[in-house]
Amino acid sequence: MQQEQLFNRDISWLSFNHRVLQEALDENTPLFERIKFLAIYSSNLDEFYRVRVAYLRSFRDLKKKTRKQLDSSIKPKKELKRIRQIVQQQQHEFGQIFRNRVLPALEAQGIRHVDEIAYTATQIQYIRQYYFEKMYPLLQVLYLRKGDEVPFLKNRALYFVTKKRGLEQLAIVEIPTGELPRFIWLPAPTGEYHFTFLDDVLRYFLPNLLDGEIEGAYSVKLSRDAELYIEDEFSGDLLEKLKSSLEQRNIGLPTRFLYDSKMPEVWLQHIKDALYLSKNDLIPGARYHNFNDFFAFDAPINTPVLHDVPQEPLPHPVLETAPSITQCLQEQDVLLHFPYQKYDYIPRWIEEAAADPQVKAIKITLYRLASKSAIVSSLMKALEQGKEVVAFIEAKARFDEASNIYWGDQLTAKGAQVFYSYPGIKVHTKLLLIQRQEAENTRNYAYLGTGNFNEKTARLYADHALMSADKRLTNEVAQVFDLLERKLLIPKAKHLLVSPFTTRQGFVDLVDQEIENAQKGLPAYMILKMNSLEDTGMIEKLYEASQAGVKIQLIVRGICCLKAELAGFSDQIAAISLVDRYLEHARVYLFANGGQEKIFLASADWMTRNMDRRVEVVFPIYSPSLFKELKDLLHIQLRDNTKARRLNAVQDNPYMASELSPVRAQVAIYEYLKTKLLA
Repeated sequence: MQQEQLFNRDISWLSFNHRVLQEALDENTPLFERIKFLAIYSSNLDEFYRVRVAYLRSFRDLKKKTRKQLDSSIKPKKELKRIRQIVQQQQHEFGQIFRNRVLPALEAQGIRHVDEIAYTATQIQYIRQYYFEKMYPLLQVLYLRKGDEVPFLKNRALYFVTKKRGLEQLAIVEIPTGELPRFIWLPAPTGEYHFTFLDDVLRYFLPNLLDGEIEGAYSVKLSRDAELYIEDEFSGDLLEKLKSSLEQRNIGLPTRFLYDSKMPEVWLQHIKDALYLSKNDLIPGARYHNFNDFFAFDAPINTPVLHDVPQEPLPHPVLETAPSITQCLQEQDVLLHFPYQKYDYIPRWIEEAAADPQVKAIKITLYRLASKSAIVSSLMKALEQGKEVVAFIEAKARFDEASNIYWGDQLTAKGAQVFYSYPGIKVHTKLLLIQRQEAENTRNYAYLGTGNFNEKTARLYADHALMSADKRLTNEVAQVFDLLERKLLIPKAKHLLVSPFTTRQGFVDLVDQEIENAQKGLPAYMILKMNSLEDTGMIEKLYEASQAGVKIQLIVRGICCLKAELAGFSDQIAAISLVDRYLEHARVYLFANGGQEKIFLASADWMTRNMDRRVEVVFPIYSPSLFKELKDLLHIQLRDNTKARRLNAVQDNPYMASELSPVRAQVAIYEYLKTKLLA
């Protein structure tokens, strides 16, 4: 397969982040939700630079011969240059949206941003007290003097670069956003709401801090390499390596230097030389950085039009009134859809199992835990009841390592058997197994999910979870736990696909069956929903299916390296992306199978890492009623003509406009599930 038949992974990701930025531009999105999308865009871009750009820089620094041996398709210099061009263009658009769209819209609601040149006398009095009481004790001035050691700039911290008139050396002052709120509400006339950035307050008092007139102040931010370069050994204590390496994350190599584009060129050159930055590290921006702080920017007035219409999680039509979840599962499988339905049932089921004298063991995989975890609290109760609790914690879940290790320590202290990571691969699957003694046998009950055991993200991420006592599934889930507990080398699963053993071949076989059916004139189609489509082997297989006449509909939220709708090559493939109030996180795979359709849910995307370098589980839906429910939800999403974008050959993210009545999938799904309560 030629490279021109694929989108570059990182360029495709930047296209996804542009879809996030589109939501901030869309005036049909409530104002404070638009502000949150600016925060999401900014946060996403930070992580992209700290991880992906860091990887490309490291790859670039290898010898040419070594690069060719590892991956000859990667051209790091060319790609870094292209990334820089795209990001600069997006940063410009970001600034335009904030200055020309968001700030005027806020002002129309009586919410006004006031900077340091517009403070009233009353506001100056207020910020003077604030500055001297709260900010001044935290401030330190660092100077860039020739011959002196270069001051260390912390990862993602905000600084002012300034200069006292009459002095040659530049001064650097950290804006203390780690200790103080980024936004300060000021005294304002009745009916108005005035806010200022912490940056504005410090800018006002810089002459006081430097004891003299200044020649300017320009905000800068340095992003550093966040990847943990830890060799995944078969011997040695990986956990201890992670604990020691977490402290190093904030001192990684620079990957992006974001600066106010109005900074004098001579100042920028001085900083570039002092910090040993390259031209590709320099990204011009506007006056303010770290827009992820806008996650904490709340409306000062309770005006419903400023926010999305509330969608309180719905009760599940069966579980809500079931006296026992376990007994309910003895009669039928249950499928939950987050965040549309309540998450409470999961910790409730664990607590029920903890109190059940017939339950002998509770086993769970934990990838990203909430800071206050109801799941862990329920596991603690099970331990207090004398249950065997086995928790497999992925200590390498990026940016959640510290939280995961903390909860692992808490569970260990209470007597749980805790496993951390698996040699050579990450454990990404989301499983819960409850083992119950019934008569003379142990019966397995299982939860298989597409998302994490995290009640916080369950309000933000759209996921599915199957709860089942079906032996075809639950006994194979038990095998996966045997694998994780080092009791089994390879699961012998007939119903589940398990990475890194059978997932790739299982999906290849399913696609091959569609190709064969198309050639025989039987129904042949696929609906594939995932976060990312990157694996070249699977993309090549989809191209083959398209050329055989298999109709393929893709719903891909993020990275999509496949090029859809290429004449004579992929013209049977249509691809859309949904970006809305909830992050589309579920993986759903539907195959026509000659008229006897199959649906699978998974924790796995079609990325090489999910196929080959992670423990993942792909599971079928056998219940006819649940099968229909999932299929209905997929078709609702395919009909979206409000938030869906077409993933076309130029990656400009056009909305799926239609003359039909507007369909917004995330609203329609909520209404669909609400009707289930009346059935």
